[in-house]
Amino acid sequence: MPLRGITVLELAGLAPGLFCGVMEKLQLGPEILQKENPKLIYARLSGFGQSGRFSGVAGHDINYLALSGVLSKIGRSGENPHAPLNLLAAFGGGGLMCALGILMALFERTRSGKGQIIDASMVEGAAYLSSFLWKTENKGLWKQPRGENLIDGGAPFYTTYRTADGEFMAVGALEPQFYELLVKGLGLKSDELPNQMSITDWPEMKKKFADVFAKKTKAEWCQIFDGTDACVTPVLTLEEVPHHGHNKERGSFVIDGEQEVIPRPAPVLSNTPAVPSSQRDPFLGEHTEEILKEFGFSQEEIDQLNSDKITQCNKWKPKL
Repeated sequence: MPLRGITVLELAGLAPGLFCGVMEKLQLGPEILQKENPKLIYARLSGFGQSGRFSGVAGHDINYLALSGVLSKIGRSGENPHAPLNLLAAFGGGGLMCALGILMALFERTRSGKGQIIDASMVEGAAYLSSFLWKTENKGLWKQPRGENLIDGGAPFYTTYRTADGEFMAVGALEPQFYELLVKGLGLKSDELPNQMSITDWPEMKKKFADVFAKKTKAEWCQIFDGTDACVTPVLTLEEVPHHGHNKERGSFVIDGEQEVIPRPAPVLSNTPAVPSSQRDPFLGEHTEEILKEFGFSQEEIDQLNSDKITQCNKWKPKL
C-alpha cells in the first residue's frame, strides 16, 4: 500500500507516556514507513520525549512544566509554585513547537528531498520556549525568591489589583515614563513616593496601590487609563473579551458553527489570511473509518482494528 501522505503526526494522548511504542507494535513506526517513502515527515509529540528514563512514564502538563524548571519560577511570594492552566507545556511547548518542527522539516525537504523524524518533547519545548529565564538568570532579574522579582508579581508596577466591584486591573508600567503615567492616574505624586526601583519598598508600595485601586470600579479605571501609555488594562473575562472595543474593531473573535465565541486564527497574514471554520469540531474517531478506507483497509479489517481497540470509530448522530 503506497504512502501518499507527506506527514505523520503521532500524538500520545492526554497522558503521553502511556502510549510510547504503540506505533512500533502496529508496524507503523517511522523507520518502517520511511523505507517506503523517504520523503515522509514523522512527528512524534509526547510529554517526556522518545528517550530517557521518563519516556515511558505517564504525565500531564504540570509534570512536564515541573521537569523543565519553569514551574519553579511561577507563583506568588510565599506560596506553592502555580501552573498556568495547561497552556505552557502542552499547547505552547508541545503543540506549537511540534508544528514549528514540522514546518522546518518541510522547508528542509525542499532542499534535500528527504523527510525526517521529529521528537517533540513537552518538557524541552516548555524549557526552550522559556529560554529568556536562562538568558537572564545571571543578570539579576531572578535573584529574589519566587514572586518577589520584577515581572513575576513582586513589583508594584507589574501585577494585578482588585477593584471596588471585585474585578481586576493589570498593571505593566515598567519603564519610568509609563510609571509616571500610572502614578498620575492613581492620583498620587511621584515626589511623595519611594524610588520606583527600590525593592525594599515594593511590599508597602503594593499595599498603597492596592488601596487606591480598591476605591474605583473596573469601568471607572478604564475611563482613566484607556488611551494612555500607563500600561494599565482591564482583566477581561472570556465573556467580556469579544465585546471589548479594541477586539471588536479588529474582529479578533468570531462565532463558530456551534454558536460559540472563539479566537480568530492568528497571526493574520496579509496575502493569505486564514478563514475561520464555521464547522463544529469532529468527535474523537468520527472520521476513522473514512480515513482507513481511503488507505485501502477493508470493512472487515476496520472492524477487527476496532475490536482489538487499536482504533476507535464514533459516528456523529444528530440530536433530534
